[in-house]
Amino acid sequence: MSHTRPLALVTGASSGIGLELARVFAREGHDLVLVARREPELRALGDELKSRYGADSTVITADLALEGAARQLATEVADSDIEVLVNNAGLGNQGRFWETDLDADHRMLAVNVLALTELTKLLLPAMVARGSGRVLNVASTAGFQPGPFMATYYASKAYVISLTEALAEELTGTGVTATALCPGVVPTGFQAAAEMDPNTPLLKSPGSKSAEYVANAAYKGMVAGRRIVIPGVVNKIGAQAGRVTPRVVMTKVTRRLNPPA
Repeated sequence: MSHTRPLALVTGASSGIGLELARVFAREGHDLVLVARREPELRALGDELKSRYGADSTVITADLALEGAARQLATEVADSDIEVLVNNAGLGNQGRFWETDLDADHRMLAVNVLALTELTKLLLPAMVARGSGRVLNVASTAGFQPGPFMATYYASKAYVISLTEALAEELTGTGVTATALCPGVVPTGFQAAAEMDPNTPLLKSPGSKSAEYVANAAYKGMVAGRRIVIPGVVNKIGAQAGRVTPRVVMTKVTRRLNPPA
């Protein structure tokens, strides 16, 4: 896999935030490794990035919910100098914890937690040895408090934030950075895939930002070496409220914003 420009690997690149992140990295002078389950969308994106920005793209189709998929992906790019790893792929679902499908929860944790951890662990050593590189993990403002009726999803994003902050501290002085992107509500196909009720109050949040806005904020924050990037003033305030307000209170607030269908 030969590239003449810095190489960024983006998971979940076929739509939403991942697609917009791929566009930003191409615009900023990177070649891409585009990863998702849907090959036609990835190839169309690769053609677009070549036409608009002169970026070369390698397309890899993978379902990161499957056991061994993240390790296989890391093996496929092992001979490439991945300068930026973007762990964007993510799943969610809505409903009472004891009623939602166990297999759906398993897939969610496999993607949101295990695949992210495995890819980071497998690709990071080369960055540290080289003395340069960046890890951008897509979390959520959901990770700052418990989330009734999306309990597993909120918990998975809390893991991503905690892991990234700890990793960023470990990487001090190595030339490598780790950043957690924590957007609020972003209108994408995620909500439909998570089978969220479109009338859920949470989805009408004044802090809602477009995927394009979020991707640009993520890139700027990552380049600046920030450990946490929260796009939008309303979302920043909400995240801080979650840190200073008693957790039982925040949990009740989240319950009202995200009732089950």
